[in-house]
Amino acid sequence: MNLTPFHLAIPVRNKEEAKCFYLDVLSCSLGREGEKWIDLNLYGHQLVCHEIASGPQTSSSKEGSNPVDGHNVPIPHFGVVLELDEWKALAQKLVAAEVDFIIEPYIRFAGKAGEQGTLFFRDPSGNAIEFKGFKNIEAELFQKDDQG
Repeated sequence: MNLTPFHLAIPVRNKEEAKCFYLDVLSCSLGREGEKWIDLNLYGHQLVCHEIASGPQTSSSKEGSNPVDGHNVPIPHFGVVLELDEWKALAQKLVAAEVDFIIEPYIRFAGKAGEQGTLFFRDPSGNAIEFKGFKNIEAELFQKDDQG
């Protein structure tokens, strides 16, 4: 599998607040920057934060959710799929940073095909983010269940 980077632009309530969060908490690197926007390297993908007055305003932004494994998964959300060891290290870093999780880190499908770590949290502007971790991304990312 040879994936190319995605580009995602999201609204933020304050560019400097977003910059601190993504650089300090998620260890993104900074790319280009304008008066009201920043380009970030999020695990090799281009994330652009645009300061928008009408963007998410609080960490409790209202949106839909979908029940998964007894959790209410926020919709919409975005994130990155990592190797499981890298996901575990990130989960530990987020716990140490006292990130307020929507869904705390846990392992889904333990011991089965498609086993994966997952966690959800919001950035300071209320954008929902998920990180997943797989032992073997190429084999498990698009794994079908027994239902097909």
